[in-house]
Amino acid sequence: MSQSRSPYSSGFSSTDTGDLLQPIEVSLDRKGLKIVVDNNIYHDQLRSRGYGEKEDSQYILRSYEALYLSYTKRLSIKGRGQTLDFHGLVRILLKHDKNLLTKFLIYRDLRSRGYTPKEGFGFGTDFRVYDRGEFEKKPAKYVVFGISEGTKIRASILSRMIDEIGKMGKNAVVAVIERRGEVIYYKISKITFHDNKKYIKPLSTEDHTLG
Repeated sequence: MSQSRSPYSSGFSSTDTGDLLQPIEVSLDRKGLKIVVDNNIYHDQLRSRGYGEKEDSQYILRSYEALYLSYTKRLSIKGRGQTLDFHGLVRILLKHDKNLLTKFLIYRDLRSRGYTPKEGFGFGTDFRVYDRGEFEKKPAKYVVFGISEGTKIRASILSRMIDEIGKMGKNAVVAVIERRGEVIYYKISKITFHDNKKYIKPLSTEDHTLG
């Protein structure tokens, strides 16, 4: 279970970014809203640690990846002739993605626990998550999707997502963002009663799956 902290408080360990000891210089393409790693020397370092993807001839970081690396002081972002800090980057990216902070809080929390999150499968705010030490060695073990505390979601939608995730051979986990920015995880599954009707198994505070 994660410790209580505010959304922007320092909660990362020294191992979160491996041996990325110096800030990686990137450029922000505001028109295409891309965060581009121009120097080829950084590409392999980032790829082996699960950051970014190569798109055509460019190496691109996702917005939440760039925020995390900026938050951990491992990123130097150039935009319109000036260097952007973490808060400046948040202001720009938030205009284009209202769910950005939810993604960032979950991504940061998973990284701080030693997991490697990558872009999900289109279930909303979701990540495919590799267990500790398994990135590029084994398939992702979990699909984690996030909701903010108090958010309503239809049982039929949740049921369909669980089915689809199960068919992939992965564990479905919901990450609930509490009002203080704390992230709590619950494994979710379905149970079938004798009348063959499917119900969502109630979430339990004892059902934490990501330690």
